Amino acid sequence: MDHELLARLARTPGTLAHLVAECPEERFQGEAPGEWSPQTILAHLRDDEYLCMRVALERMLAEEAPALRFLDGGDWAPRRNRTRDRKDHLLADFALQRQATIAILRLLRPEDWQRTGTRDGAALTIEDLVREWVAHDADHVAQLERAVGETLGEVLQRRARTVDEHRRSVH
Repeated sequence: MDHELLARLARTPGTLAHLVAECPEERFQGEAPGEWSPQTILAHLRDDEYLCMRVALERMLAEEAPALRFLDGGDWAPRRNRTRDRKDHLLADFALQRQATIAILRLLRPEDWQRTGTRDGAALTIEDLVREWVAHDADHVAQLERAVGETLGEVLQRRARTVDEHRRSVH
């Protein structure tokens, strides 16, 4: 088991929450030309988690070399479920789904990481899948940073300055 991969997957819900917590609603829902809104990015991460990535993981654990299919964002976006599109719902739903994924991954024995599935005729192991999952998270975190106009580092620095300024003004 690669503990760093699990740690990176486990950090994503907190990263997403930091990035959108103070995002004004009009920016959260607004789409730049050719780009998804922060809302759609969060919905994609949530849906991809439980409809795609974890399904692939579970099938690889339950079946011998299953043929795996993954969602196409272009097909998904127009038809996606929008019933829980509020920021707090999207963050909570994703965090819950990711927690379930992490629980499964923590159960894996060393040999389980080498179980395989096929995608477009090419074999991939669970370890390969998890590495792609981490990269997928990183891609969408970067996309979310562009959409909200701040990086995670900038958000955390801004908040630290605010706390420091508050402490100085109280004393």
